[in-house]
Amino acid sequence: MASAPTLDAALRYLGGTAYRRDLAPGMSLAEAQQAVAATLLWHLRVLAGWQPRGGAAVIRVLAAGFEISNTEEHLRSMSGAVPARSHLPHVLGALATAWPRLARTGAPDALRAELATSVWGDPGADTPAAVATGMRVSAAVRTADSVPEAARWAAGRLALLIAREVFLVGRPLTGPSARTATRLLGRAAVAASSFAGFQRRLSEPARWALDGLDAAEDLWRAETRWWERLARDGSELLRASRPGSGPVVGAVAVLSTDAWRARGALELAARGGGSPEALDAPS
Repeated sequence: MASAPTLDAALRYLGGTAYRRDLAPGMSLAEAQQAVAATLLWHLRVLAGWQPRGGAAVIRVLAAGFEISNTEEHLRSMSGAVPARSHLPHVLGALATAWPRLARTGAPDALRAELATSVWGDPGADTPAAVATGMRVSAAVRTADSVPEAARWAAGRLALLIAREVFLVGRPLTGPSARTATRLLGRAAVAASSFAGFQRRLSEPARWALDGLDAAEDLWRAETRWWERLARDGSELLRASRPGSGPVVGAVAVLSTDAWRARGALELAARGGGSPEALDAPS
């Protein structure tokens, strides 16, 4: 797909894969990427349906990004902004936590209030940026707490998120988000005033994600490395014979990484095609 000369050519290839479920002729890049995400979510819902209650709960935690995406779009619609996605909200089914309640809110302050009484917790403000960051911080900490196999992924992902928000975008965390993040990254790191200080003070489980970076502008390299580790660790968990939720966590990791690569390959095709190695470069 990455080397296809046009998006249509890539979509024809994609139509012969497991991602064909939500494809339609003439899709835009955004629509095609959304279809890939929808297929990933469907696979996770099917996987959860075959699990005992504990296994389904693990998948629900790992699939939190879909509920975050729905909430972001809901906030945009309430503000009158043009939606980032042309599709309807993701159908979460049993993977939803608070989404049915959030979807019924009609104003940002009401949505924040609902979040505050749910497992997501108070994001600290009702702006789109504060809600998106707050939910992602909450998801990372809940993942580390409840899915031991994914704890280092969650810690690394949270380190990348805060480094990007605070030191690249220049957007400080709200009080509640900062307090939640300290549980995983450490108080000294979250309070750091520079990227180097943040990097140096990170807790051990999170430090790997930023190793070797000289500046916040290099975070795109760490993002790629995070996905590479997710794929590698997920494959190892799938092959393991230990009892427990490891194979389920591995399956979610491998499926998620494949969808990420497919979405990236579609973007390359839309630009005229290129080597898959270009997925490692910043867009």
